[in-house]
Amino acid sequence: MSDINRRSRHITEGVARAPNRSMYYGLGYEEGDFRKPMIGVANGHSTITPCNAGLQRLADAAVAGIEEAGGNAQIFGTPTISDGMAMGTEGMKYSLVSREVIADCIETCVGGQWMDGVLVVGGCDKNMPGGMMGMLRANVPSIYVYGGTILPGHYKGQDLNIVSVFEAVGQFTAGQMTEEDFCQIERRAIPGNGSCGGMYTANTMSSAFEALGMSLPRSSTMANPHEETVAHARQAARVLVEAVRRDLKPRDIVTRQSIENAVAVIMATGGSTNAVLHFLAIAHAAGVEWTLDDFERVRRKVPVLCNLKPSGEYLAVDLHRAGGIPQVMKVLLEAGLLHGDCLTVTGQTVAESLAHVAPVPDAAQQVIRPIDRPIYAEGHLAILKGNLSPDGCVAKITGLKNPVITGPARVFDDEQSALAAIMDRRIQAGDVMVLRYLGPQGGPGMPEMLAPTGALIGQGLGESVGLITDGRFSGGTWGMVVGHVTPEAYAGGVIALVQEGDTITIDAHTLTLQLHVSDADLATRRAQWRAPAPRYTRGVLAKFARNASSASTGAVLDRFEDRGA
Repeated sequence: MSDINRRSRHITEGVARAPNRSMYYGLGYEEGDFRKPMIGVANGHSTITPCNAGLQRLADAAVAGIEEAGGNAQIFGTPTISDGMAMGTEGMKYSLVSREVIADCIETCVGGQWMDGVLVVGGCDKNMPGGMMGMLRANVPSIYVYGGTILPGHYKGQDLNIVSVFEAVGQFTAGQMTEEDFCQIERRAIPGNGSCGGMYTANTMSSAFEALGMSLPRSSTMANPHEETVAHARQAARVLVEAVRRDLKPRDIVTRQSIENAVAVIMATGGSTNAVLHFLAIAHAAGVEWTLDDFERVRRKVPVLCNLKPSGEYLAVDLHRAGGIPQVMKVLLEAGLLHGDCLTVTGQTVAESLAHVAPVPDAAQQVIRPIDRPIYAEGHLAILKGNLSPDGCVAKITGLKNPVITGPARVFDDEQSALAAIMDRRIQAGDVMVLRYLGPQGGPGMPEMLAPTGALIGQGLGESVGLITDGRFSGGTWGMVVGHVTPEAYAGGVIALVQEGDTITIDAHTLTLQLHVSDADLATRRAQWRAPAPRYTRGVLAKFARNASSASTGAVLDRFEDRGA
């Protein structure tokens, strides 16, 4: 509908609406306010994590911008779970669950309060896809405001970030680091507010949202402590009020073509494996057909252009100084790798928004490569298939000298025993670790495996030990790792049938994940296999385990067609 204020019309339809108006009068509204658009501000501020502790001033700036543009701001909260704090603990199982809770919060508040638009302010990893999914479900004019990245910590002339700590654990246990250095890295890695500093999950998703057209240009790589984030939040609010007046909705912007733009930027920047899971879920919320095969299609044509951590050298703040996502997008656009006619929340097309950006990156910087001198000729997030993962899995293949390994399986049914084996030096070069019963249903919640992978890197085994899991990886993970193995073990996937010592091949060249066991032997093992009892039978984790779809379809809770509904 083109009415810029659905709620005000609802309220002023007559005497029957007087109780509704009365509630607003209690909030300080005046008669004229009912003719203004009601704009929600979904505020992710919390003091749980540095990622979100700096969001309140952005929410305040958004409120000011809404009011300046002639709207009424209605603030409500959304929760967050800190992946960095929960990593390696039972709390990590709540991380992916929080994506769905955040989406539900936004859809519920926007729908229940009949809002005309919504501005989402978020920082930590699941704030991003959860916020986008909620916006798409509600489908009122919307904009995403990213809280911004963290500045790097420093020690002995080196930049530090959250992954530095996880890798230091492995170095310390391997006897390659002193206790003093270990403690100093732990204390100095996180110097203040902002989301984890490399092209990890939060910065991957913020960059993708800018490419998607749902955030303002150049907004996705700002540092939270810098004042430009405040000015950006205020401007985003003004843009949103104008989008309400134009009735420009998220599903007008988020199309198959704009998702392809977002995925192209994920590949070009060397982004997180989590982006695969989250964009499957975002596409589902948008009603757009998008599959694992589409990621592989984009990967084959889009090179990695950015030299960013975890497999590169630089952080998001360096990318920002080098021109940010607009510069990356302009390089891709000039190469014919973006859809320039896609609409953005500003009302401009992608091509129009990039018109002022130089077609070639500044030669003085080392973060963004030109199209004819990429870091890798193809994207880094490969979709592997084979008898171990017939429905597909995700491997990050950048930063590896040889992305192929064949070795004996070392099998673990939980993360903690796998980490203990690494710390006890029981994992050797050539092994292929199998971490299972960690998928959406089996975990439940598909926890991330940064603690084991960080320890392997710290011990110098990142290139020589394979690790496969039906769980997820942190955006900070790199190495010979394969996640999102589907079907998962809890659902009876082949990963549940692997035995200690079986031979497994991970081959990113041929895009295969193969268990070298005959079909006859697998059939015998399957006949003997029984699904384990659910780890939770009440509460939010039990609900997630019962309702989550496969990782190959985004691990969403409302994909009812997968359950025969």
